[in-house]
Amino acid sequence: MKRALLLFSILAASEMRGEDQVVGGPYAVNVGPRSATVMWVVQTGEVSLRSALGNVEKTVPVLRAEKGIFTGLEPGTTYTYQAFSGGAGKGSFKTPPAGEARFQFVVYGDTRTRHEVHRNVVAAILRYAQPDFVIHTGDLTYDGNDPTLWPIFFGIERELLRKTAFYPALGNHENGAASYFDFLSARSYYSFNWGSAHFTVIDSDIESAGSTPEERDAFWQIETRWLEADLRGAQDAQLRFVFAHHPPMTAVKGRPANYGHMTALEPMFEKYRVSAGFFGHDHNYQHYLKDGLHYFISGGGGAPLYDVDSPPAGITQKVAKTENFLIVQVDGNKARVEARTPDGEVLDTAELDAASAAGSRSH
Repeated sequence: MKRALLLFSILAASEMRGEDQVVGGPYAVNVGPRSATVMWVVQTGEVSLRSALGNVEKTVPVLRAEKGIFTGLEPGTTYTYQAFSGGAGKGSFKTPPAGEARFQFVVYGDTRTRHEVHRNVVAAILRYAQPDFVIHTGDLTYDGNDPTLWPIFFGIERELLRKTAFYPALGNHENGAASYFDFLSARSYYSFNWGSAHFTVIDSDIESAGSTPEERDAFWQIETRWLEADLRGAQDAQLRFVFAHHPPMTAVKGRPANYGHMTALEPMFEKYRVSAGFFGHDHNYQHYLKDGLHYFISGGGGAPLYDVDSPPAGITQKVAKTENFLIVQVDGNKARVEARTPDGEVLDTAELDAASAAGSRSH
């Protein structure tokens, strides 16, 4: 083992090249009615790994997140910003409005591989939608610990993220990486309000939450207690949406055994009148209606597609093996969900109504 370790040496711990190079951003995160964080990612150097023979085995960038935190903002206001010099440093975002409002958001996920497909999905979002914010259902990159992948992700997402607020969910391919939390000023789970709707984003990747079953169970118990308190406190909202990476059901044969912890949340979703859940992890499109609650799976952002070969009986509305994204238009206590492919084809639509959904669960 020691002899093997001696075959490698790390050279140039941080090789500076003059000015830092911006490789991601700008983008706005943690956007609330009164505050927001504008971020970008810079490359400050690179690290090369060589063998004893002198061959370069791997070179990775040294990345650092930069951010500016703004407070004292006004709700329902569009702000433009200059994160760094030049036109590339310009961007904008809207703060959440208070009370009833019309707004649009986009949902997509699993952008971790097939970068050209990811690029096509982002281009289609820019073509067919004008979102006030976007929610990513997780697996932004193939490995959150690999610094070579973050510039690719941010490069593809650049024109979309510089025009919106960005709310990510933690996926299993993030691997609990510090980079995910640093680059997005992210939290494992959180919630926010937009207009009269409430949004809850949870961390379903319990495998990365601890090194032992006991640690993972403790994390999940703490999170689910927080989730119930969050949903209980959001009962005045006209619509309630939940987001996570792993779905509670699936049409992909052989996958359901992985989702037991999410399936166990369904009674809670029903009890607290969740309008819809949005998930990823399965690389396709799926839509279910169960006890008045809509479940959407949008994992078609670039990862290799999965077959939809085992749709659950009695609740399936639409399943399709295709890349996709969702456009959600909210107007007070109503919402319209539209699923599209990157070429613009409308896959599926659904109308959500807070009153009718609550009534269907009262019987």
